[in-house]
Amino acid sequence: MDVAKILHMNGGIGDSSYAKNSLLQHKVILMTKSITDEAISALYNNIFPREIIRIADLGCSSGPNTFLTISELIKTIDNERKKKCHKSLEIHIFLNDLPSNDFNTIFRSLSTFYEEDLRKYDMGRDELFVAGVAGSFYTRLFPSNSLHIIHSSYSLHWLSQVPDGIENNKGNIYLTSTSPPNVVKGYYEQYERDFVTFLTYRSKELVKNGRMVLTMLGRKNKDRYSKGCSYEWELLAMTLKFFIAQGSIDEKKVDSFNIPLYNPSPKEVTYIVEKEGSFTIDILKTSKIHRNSCDGEKYNMVQSFRSVAEPLLVSHFGHDELNMDQVFHKYNEIFVNDCRAKEKIMFVNVSVSLYKRN
Repeated sequence: MDVAKILHMNGGIGDSSYAKNSLLQHKVILMTKSITDEAISALYNNIFPREIIRIADLGCSSGPNTFLTISELIKTIDNERKKKCHKSLEIHIFLNDLPSNDFNTIFRSLSTFYEEDLRKYDMGRDELFVAGVAGSFYTRLFPSNSLHIIHSSYSLHWLSQVPDGIENNKGNIYLTSTSPPNVVKGYYEQYERDFVTFLTYRSKELVKNGRMVLTMLGRKNKDRYSKGCSYEWELLAMTLKFFIAQGSIDEKKVDSFNIPLYNPSPKEVTYIVEKEGSFTIDILKTSKIHRNSCDGEKYNMVQSFRSVAEPLLVSHFGHDELNMDQVFHKYNEIFVNDCRAKEKIMFVNVSVSLYKRN
């Protein structure tokens, strides 16, 4: 699986698109806003007044959340500027995701965003610039000492690749309580390598005293197999086993399908940041959100999961081998009849605010 080429959320604005099925991620952005506000306030006090501020949002995806993030960042900067009675400044925003991301939907919406936000913050058209940057955040993306703020929400739990040597994770497509010890070890080691790489490259791209605010779908320190981490993927594994039994797909092909994702704990995040050495942790917090908290707000758990998982399934199995409508119809059937579906499944967010060491 070439993750950099195939990983993306469902694009467009259809019923199974990420744009229409990312309410939970929307709530998380707002839940963690206070951490971002504190980071921007600290940055502003350290490096301002200045004429330009450059911000990167890594793993921006597409849809309303992309613009929610930008708008909230601009609002916080504008509030800080007004507190200090500083003159207006140029804000450059770089939206990053993998090349397969639906950047076209973003660009088609930019004119509306410009019109609304320029009016909201009384900014001139020559004061706000938004650009797309396609590429993996596990590579260098920006020139040295060019960025002031880096933001990322619900992206850094994705790995650069499926860990090597986990062929014996049979019957599973992700980490579960039945995964062999070498699979657990392989997933963690891949995450550690990736996060070290990420931190090293970002330290080169940030200016002195530059800040990062990162939120990942994680877990509590000792709760490696929590439902928030694995439940949805376990249901997908059950779905695929049904199609094996039906003769629709080959069992060996399912055994070779593993999800490139790891849910880190606060302890693991702290250890890796300290090991890499380029950043100091300013704030490290966990927050919880119930899947059920989105009930009654046009949130469909199955459609939301489909918007994330479908591209991975299509890449591995193809449309000819697996009909995606049938897959997620069966997935929904299993979900509705699963006794755990009635439980309050908790997602744990690990948020960290860091500043670059001098």
